[in-house]
Amino acid sequence: MTEQTALPDAPDAGGTGGKPDAAVVRDALGVGVAVGLSGFAFGVTSAGSGLTLAQTCALSLLVFTGASQFALVGALAAGGNPLTAAAGAFFLGVRNAFYGLRLSQLLALPRAVRPLAAQWVIDETTAVALAQPTRRGVRIGFTVTGLTLYVLWNLTTLLGALGAEAIGDTDAWGLDAAGPAVFLALLAPMLKDTTERTVAALAVLLGLGLLPVLPAGVPVLVAALAAPLVLWASGRRAGGAGDGACRGTAEGEGER
Repeated sequence: MTEQTALPDAPDAGGTGGKPDAAVVRDALGVGVAVGLSGFAFGVTSAGSGLTLAQTCALSLLVFTGASQFALVGALAAGGNPLTAAAGAFFLGVRNAFYGLRLSQLLALPRAVRPLAAQWVIDETTAVALAQPTRRGVRIGFTVTGLTLYVLWNLTTLLGALGAEAIGDTDAWGLDAAGPAVFLALLAPMLKDTTERTVAALAVLLGLGLLPVLPAGVPVLVAALAAPLVLWASGRRAGGAGDGACRGTAEGEGER
């Protein structure tokens, strides 16, 4: 995607760059609320898998990455070994480390704040932050999304675990799909050229194709290979075209 390492600190005086703070806050709140409410599904699922109320709430407070949490309790509910379930959740959460590498450049936070900000490096905060053209917008989007989502996710986790029996089957509600749906809606407009769309399509194929044959979390890591593969193939094509042009030029000069 487009390189954004050097960001302006704020919109320019003419108003042509950046986005109004209110618009960034509105978008961030929308994402935080939409995804935060799906904590109900996690609370119910976790309680149904046999985890206690304290264990369920501790997962949301300390782990705070929905896909990994669902992977863990889903494996436990299916009778999986706790160590295997934890390993699958860990591999699924590794992607957040890659998000952190990119966000550290864009946010440029003081060292003392970075360990706290790391807790909020997840799909949704990354998507909102990357959508902002200025450093001020990145910081506002990241902070508002992270704070809103963290508070709501933990609150609804608690309510879901307490009301597990009353809510019933979470599959019928489809709440666990809210997070991925919002993330894809944020990501889609950012795929502006053929290379980016090709990377996204290949990542989807790798992730879904390997899902039935690899342990939980591993297909996501393999899907990350889509970017270097597409860039390598694009470089090969560009190099081949350049070599052909050079040969054509040399042949033309030789005929003179």
